[in-house]
Amino acid sequence: MDLSIIIPVYNSEPILSSLLEEIHNNTLSKKLKKEIILVNDFSQDQSWNKIKFLKNKYDTIKGINLQNNYGQHNAIMAGLNFSSGEICILMDDDMQHHPKYIMNIYDKLKNGYEICYVKYLKRKHSKWKIFVSWLNNIVASVLALKPVTIYTSSYKGFKKDIAQNIIKYQDKEVFLDWLILKQSKNIAVIEVLHQERYSGKTNYNLKRLFELWSIMIMKIRPNSLLHRIFLLLPKILVKLIVYPLVKKNNINEQYIIKEKTF
Repeated sequence: MDLSIIIPVYNSEPILSSLLEEIHNNTLSKKLKKEIILVNDFSQDQSWNKIKFLKNKYDTIKGINLQNNYGQHNAIMAGLNFSSGEICILMDDDMQHHPKYIMNIYDKLKNGYEICYVKYLKRKHSKWKIFVSWLNNIVASVLALKPVTIYTSSYKGFKKDIAQNIIKYQDKEVFLDWLILKQSKNIAVIEVLHQERYSGKTNYNLKRLFELWSIMIMKIRPNSLLHRIFLLLPKILVKLIVYPLVKKNNINEQYIIKEKTF
């Protein structure tokens, strides 16, 4: 298998047909052997039924239906565990990550890079969300000693050996980018135009963004004693103050699969 495209799905029934058609059209020219893994993260609409319907139209689709709403990063972990591509590309389900950039990421990874992130141009998010995203990048760079030029976007790709290392991680809380970035420093960054959401409203409100931000801070692994001391106060503040305000559930597993189409 050349390529695995993994997409967490939440309340995206109206978007999925267009998304799959665009992916098919934008990857057709190179005749890749590919699989598209759609992970339904306990949607409240008919997304799972739509995935099963689309499975009959596209033989490249694998559908996974999760038992609870585990969040974007956990849903991706479920997909990675069933991926077989030499290259894995992750993208959102709302068409703000246009499939026309899939081959740009793929080509970077085929030409020697091990990881590829994107930098969004002309972002279509609301001003408050753009600000929170900018602030998150600054905080992440300072706390995790990450290059500020690498924005931990959800549209990204990496090679199979990195995916195989990532899925060894068994904790219930997942922040994928720390698992990815610790694998290699051979990283490409490409610029992509951010798109308008195809339909509906974003599923990320301020509370969910702060929940992800909190997990991001808690899952930073110190690389020295000095770094550990530096992280102590932020982690204490998150655990004692932020977590009680934003944690959405008490789920004790990384994910449980209710149903699959394969």
